[in-house]
Amino acid sequence: MRLGIFGGSFDPVHLGHLWIGEAATETLSLDRLLWIPSATQPLKPDGAVASDAQRLEMLRLAIAGRSDHEVDDRELRRQGVSYTVDTVEEIRREQAGAEIYLVIGSDSLASLRQWHQPERLLEQVVLAVVRRGGEAPVEFDVLDGLVSDDRIEQFRRSVIKMPVIEISSRDIRGRVGQGRSIRHRDPHAVQTYIEANALYGFKPLVEASREQ
Repeated sequence: MRLGIFGGSFDPVHLGHLWIGEAATETLSLDRLLWIPSATQPLKPDGAVASDAQRLEMLRLAIAGRSDHEVDDRELRRQGVSYTVDTVEEIRREQAGAEIYLVIGSDSLASLRQWHQPERLLEQVVLAVVRRGGEAPVEFDVLDGLVSDDRIEQFRRSVIKMPVIEISSRDIRGRVGQGRSIRHRDPHAVQTYIEANALYGFKPLVEASREQ
């Protein structure tokens, strides 16, 4: 089985994330893609804005209807700092024989030497780096000395090419707090959840226009 892992804070999940998930599934011929919301990330110690339960529910709403995509809450249940290598080893024990692809952005690749036990992690996964439109070709020099040249070549063959996606969770949160539309940036079900739960300082469009 070809199993993908796509982790992040997903605070909130948005259409850019969904586009990456779809491209990863097609490019890597994945049988399943696990969406894994993180608890405390070592390189992002300030944590998420929405609660764990809220981020989970938004993810479930966003991928509803995709039988090959699944929300995995193990890092939230584990709590504390989330180390990807621990998550991967748990999944490998559960899915013996699966080929595991770790979907990451080029920014995450650049910081990979700062991750917890990167050599141990790279022994167990195939890196699938997202290359967005307009970005230079992915450079794997940061991995020199961590893995063999053959492994790096395998990572090169697994690059996920994407168009330019000018959407970020930070932008979504800002627009919500300013009473600006997030239509076409988030699935309707996620938009409705954000409004119903007044997340990210939600301000109705009418109220925001009155203040201007």
